[in-house]
Amino acid sequence: MATDQVINLPNFLVAGAAKCGTTSLYHYLRQHPDVYMSPIKEPNHFSTDIVPENFSAEYKIYERSKNLDIEKYVNGNMAVEQWGAYVSNREHYLKLFKYVKDQKRIGEISNSYMYSTEAASNIFRDFPNMKIVMILRQPAERAYSHYMANLRDGRTTLPFREEVLHDDAKVNHGWSISHLYYELGLYTEQIKRFTNLFPAHQIKIFLFDDLKKDNKELVKELFEFLDLRTDTSIQYDEKFNEARIPKNPGFIKFITQIGLKRKIFRALPSAWQKKTKDAFFREGKVPKMSEADRKWMSSRYHQDILQLENILQRDLKHWM
Repeated sequence: MATDQVINLPNFLVAGAAKCGTTSLYHYLRQHPDVYMSPIKEPNHFSTDIVPENFSAEYKIYERSKNLDIEKYVNGNMAVEQWGAYVSNREHYLKLFKYVKDQKRIGEISNSYMYSTEAASNIFRDFPNMKIVMILRQPAERAYSHYMANLRDGRTTLPFREEVLHDDAKVNHGWSISHLYYELGLYTEQIKRFTNLFPAHQIKIFLFDDLKKDNKELVKELFEFLDLRTDTSIQYDEKFNEARIPKNPGFIKFITQIGLKRKIFRALPSAWQKKTKDAFFREGKVPKMSEADRKWMSSRYHQDILQLENILQRDLKHWM
């Protein structure tokens, strides 16, 4: 059903990939006066093969710690942004866009849409004219960024390579079942699920390299793809979702596993949150991935990167 021409329905999506700069894109997009973004970043509505009841115990605890009542939230004023939910109910999903006024572009970002085997076909079935945006990162660097976020968030205390091998060895793999350090960087099949359905003019794929090199130019291209004016004022300086190294990784892991970490920070006044976080985490830059680990992880993606070069028509030798 071609419902995407009706007012207050999304007409563009950022489908991922995870740890590739989508949080930055969310903040840039929501600053544009002609864009309305879902107040829930990552509603994951179209990923019907991702079922929270199947999540691992640690991810179930994490979801519960959000203390988010979806029905209450979408029926309220949605004044407070939420980071991540699984909005399976269509009525609830559409209510995320109830406050759209006269914005030209209505969108959301859900990183699971690339990984999901069902999201692309679900989106195409309901919104065949949807514009699709993706952003990709050198896959070993993506995996390392993912690992650093998990280290910050108390999901691991292991060194990078040991943690990846530990995740590889898990019996069950899947979104929020395992961490998917390796699988999320296999972009070719994920992209094909979209390119096999949507015409080329409805898909725009960026590289994280370009975001890092010149975020203003990338955002200009993004706005042009969405048929938006590019002469609007955007704040580019703020950093989002940065990795940090815990002073005591074991303690952070413990309070994460019992579901206390998020509750502790949420219970604090906003003025105290940064000071409390600073007390838990080290100052200074986070360590970079070792060259040995980068070569090891990158070698696992060699064939996929070669296929990706053909899809993107870009030289990605620097990724290998």
